[in-house]
Amino acid sequence: MSGKRLNSNEPSSRKAPPSNARPGSPAGKSARNPKKDRKDRVLRIAIITVAVLLALVLGVLAWWRSFAKPPEMIEPDGSKEEIGSVSDIGAPVRVGGDRKQDFYTFLVIGRDTGGGGNTDTILLASYDLANQKMDVLSIPRDTMVNVSWDVKKINSVYNVYGGGDKGIEALGKEMAQLVGFTPDFQVVLEWKAVGELVDALGGVYFDVPRNMYYNDPTQNLSINIKKGYQKLSGAQAMQVVRFRDGPNGYSNGDLGRIETQQNFLKAVIAQCLQISNVSRINELTNVFKDNVTTNLTIGNIAWFGEKAVFNGLKMENVNFFTMPCTSGGVWSRSYGQKLSYVLPKTDELVSLVNEHFNPYKDDLQKYELDIMYVNSDGTIASSTGKLEDTKANASLKSPKPTTPKPDTNTGKDPSPGTGSGTKPKPETPTTKPEVPTTPETPPTEPNPPTEPTVPPTNPEEGGGTTEPTPPPTEPTTPPSGTGDATGTQGAA
Repeated sequence: MSGKRLNSNEPSSRKAPPSNARPGSPAGKSARNPKKDRKDRVLRIAIITVAVLLALVLGVLAWWRSFAKPPEMIEPDGSKEEIGSVSDIGAPVRVGGDRKQDFYTFLVIGRDTGGGGNTDTILLASYDLANQKMDVLSIPRDTMVNVSWDVKKINSVYNVYGGGDKGIEALGKEMAQLVGFTPDFQVVLEWKAVGELVDALGGVYFDVPRNMYYNDPTQNLSINIKKGYQKLSGAQAMQVVRFRDGPNGYSNGDLGRIETQQNFLKAVIAQCLQISNVSRINELTNVFKDNVTTNLTIGNIAWFGEKAVFNGLKMENVNFFTMPCTSGGVWSRSYGQKLSYVLPKTDELVSLVNEHFNPYKDDLQKYELDIMYVNSDGTIASSTGKLEDTKANASLKSPKPTTPKPDTNTGKDPSPGTGSGTKPKPETPTTKPEVPTTPETPPTEPNPPTEPTVPPTNPEEGGGTTEPTPPPTEPTTPPSGTGDATGTQGAA
């Protein structure tokens, strides 16, 4: 049987499968590596995910920047716009000059609706954006100011002028008498917002300085917080910032409470500055809308927040101060006895303001301020030489005209200011009335504002004693709907 012999040199009609072909795989197709395929898929998914996230972040940033707007700065022109009697307040303050770049000032007040609505927390804040520095000055609520009614505590001003826009404008002008300029922006915060803010942040860690216990059923107020570092809920935070007196209260009263409030605000600010809390912007915005009255827009607040968080405001550059002060007692014709006041130390206050709060390049001079002080005979006077309350010294026994002595750091008899202006001498009484055998029944104060002389019916929140009850013949009542303006009700 014959057969055809294959020539080994002829090309074969079949192609040999590639060396890497899997058994049973079609000829001419390369085998796939499962591990490599999985890696490729994971890489593609990761790239797509990163691209989507980047697009979302850029979109959010674009929206945020379109939403966050710097505030419009309106330089006061020095004119006096008539708003009730607000324009009559005090001496003219600085309304012009070269300002520091990117330097903003704020008047922040805490209003306690549960305690009569008085503004028992009053803060002057500055934000130096260029240097990423924030300073906050606490003004004690019992600070004496030059007003026309009997009880001259700064925390009464907002209510006497009826609250709202007139109240905050009047308080801003009184602040200007103390520090020499009107703050750029005003923020009125209902105290309940502190608790809501803490809850929106998920709680705040704070080192409570002492055991705090106080109970007052008349105000529906119960405080029971243990000493030590702990995470506070909103309700617990409210107890801490309201506590003042009680079995373990502060020996220095409201000044001790101010110190605790400052430390607590530091803890809140530190938590707000954490990037992780940017995701809580919706909750924080709702707290702002529901509890804050201000001439800033939400976009302005967002802009300041962006600058603080992303431009590197650090807690070591956030500083709190309390107004340098002393204390003094002054006779009240409404209550029939002396009331306690806080009196600024002029020289120290001017130095502090110039270093941390003055928005102008030129230093503030003390002759630009309206500072109240107490003479050695018990009469009161203003550094401007004019008392707004013409009846203030009328009920004292034989007040003697005195010339102030140059001691501006005792809260008594400050010397005239130095600088480009001359401060007039303080006003002295010209009559010597007899000492009344019973507390004076004052005539009704002219309007506006109506002099609030009815005392609070409840003790101070957070503990403490109320001012003594005035004679029952007092006819004048606070303006309707404005709460008690004597400065004795409500907690900071």
